[in-house]
Amino acid sequence: MAIQIRTLEGVGAEITAVDLRELSNSEFAAVRGAYADHGVIFFRDQDISEDQHIAFAKRWGPININRFFAAHPEHPEIALVSKERDQQNNIGGGWHTDHSYDQIPAMGSILVARELPETGGNTLFASMYAAYDALSAGFQEMLSTLKAVHSARHIFGEGPSSYYQNTDAGDGRIGNTTAAEKLQDVVHPVVITHPLSGKKALYVNPAFTVRFEGWTEEESRPLLMQLYAHCMGPEFTHEFVWRPGSIAFWDNRATWHFARNDYHGHRREMHRITVEGEPLSG
Repeated sequence: MAIQIRTLEGVGAEITAVDLRELSNSEFAAVRGAYADHGVIFFRDQDISEDQHIAFAKRWGPININRFFAAHPEHPEIALVSKERDQQNNIGGGWHTDHSYDQIPAMGSILVARELPETGGNTLFASMYAAYDALSAGFQEMLSTLKAVHSARHIFGEGPSSYYQNTDAGDGRIGNTTAAEKLQDVVHPVVITHPLSGKKALYVNPAFTVRFEGWTEEESRPLLMQLYAHCMGPEFTHEFVWRPGSIAFWDNRATWHFARNDYHGHRREMHRITVEGEPLSG
């Protein structure tokens, strides 16, 4: 049976009739095209080992070894995204895109479900292609003149108000405040031209964008809040329901994601590999 690609409402595509352990070159080209077009792709019923997860990721590019997440004890390429039964805070429990705090943001992440609660723990995705396209031409033009500052310190750093310091997510799951404090803030265009698809996308996010370049945080806040509210619109989003054997592969330049924290008292473990990206341009 030939590979099947089904466009989902809001954002993303589900790809079936494919085995990620043994993708032919033509199948890989179809998967790559769907990834570029849709921003996030989903797979079901995949029986993939850690080594096969790594091999699939390497077909896309060099692997980014995460500085802040706990690593798999036998496979440092794999970051553990987990929550234990007695923990209250999950990782990624707010809208964001990964690695916008890097000078060259990561291309995307391949998340494999390893242990799931009976219910809950879904992940929402939002399309920054669609969010940009829905803006007026005048607003698009104005945003194209702006750049934004992105930072990791208020999430992973030593400050008393950081996410690391104020949640139990730092309980063996995220850390490395030293790296966060040394990481310099970076500037990216607010509107980027996606390096794979050539489409325009909004590139700000609630977790790591702190202000517009040349503006104060106070001056930036109203416009950022307006953009965030716009990007969270249900018409741009899809909620992915995890099942055993499910895999999500999202593009950090074209989507946001948000993991629901609604499975207290149950364990959830996901394995994430992040692929390096390329410089962004407007």
